[in-house]
Parts: sequence; C-alpha cells; structure tokens
Amino acid sequence: MTADVVVRCGKADDVDAMLALEAVFPSDRMSRRSVQHFLKAPTARVLVAESASDAMLGNIIGLRRKGSSAMRIYSVVVAPDARGLGIGQKLVAALETLAANEACDRVTLEARTDNAAARALYAKLGYRETEALPGYYEDGSDGLRLSRAIG
Repeated sequence: MTADVVVRCGKADDVDAMLALEAVFPSDRMSRRSVQHFLKAPTARVLVAESASDAMLGNIIGLRRKGSSAMRIYSVVVAPDARGLGIGQKLVAALETLAANEACDRVTLEARTDNAAARALYAKLGYRETEALPGYYEDGSDGLRLSRAIG
C-alpha cells in the first residue's frame, strides 16, 4: 500500500482534510486556526500522505525554532482505515529527511504514555525515551519525550 502513497508538502487547500483527520481523536485536537497557522508558519513543516486517488491518509507537522538543530514532531495523524499500513512510518521518514536537509541533527517529540501504538512505532524507528512528562497533556495524562539522532 505505501508504494501507492505520495508524501508532499501541505498547502492551504489541505485544511479541511486535515481537520477531518483531527476529528477522529478524542482529545488534543487542533483547531482550524492552528492548522492554518502551521501551513503558513516559516518554522513549521507540514507534510501530507495521499493515496493514488488523492484521499488524505495522514499528515505530520514538524516545528523548528530559529537557531535550533532539532526538529520537533508536533503532530502525526493517520486515518483510522489506513493504520497499520506504514503511513505513519513513511511520514516520519519524510520529515526526518527534510530535517536532515535543513541541517538538523535530531528529531524530538512528545507522546502520551497510554498511546502504545505511537510508542511502538517510534521505538521501531529508533526513538529513545529521554524524559517523563507528568500531567503533560490538557486532560492531565502523562507524556514522554523521545529523541532520535539523524543525519
């Protein structure tokens, strides 16, 4: 399936499709305003994964502070019917390549401790848990900071 998936830079026309994917999450959803901001922000990198029929299967948002050598994965979303097909892995790999091309030496992220699927994906990709984040999420759930050297 992933051979038929194209990863490209996000654009303004992607807002509605990105929000539709956000709607499947029970918490920590982005608003229309946030998605629009990330698509325009010079410090954000938005990539989307599309099927051959142009259906959005997922997206990833990376953030890089000015002067930083790290890219931070802010959000990864994969459509429920596309999970387990390697879409998340393909999005993370594409963002890592983009980060390396921008002279980043590592990629970091935060994940909920109760998100076993995300933690398994990142472990498979070589990310290491570096810090516990008690009460990190808006609903009070605990998080973990993860990191991987690239380049």
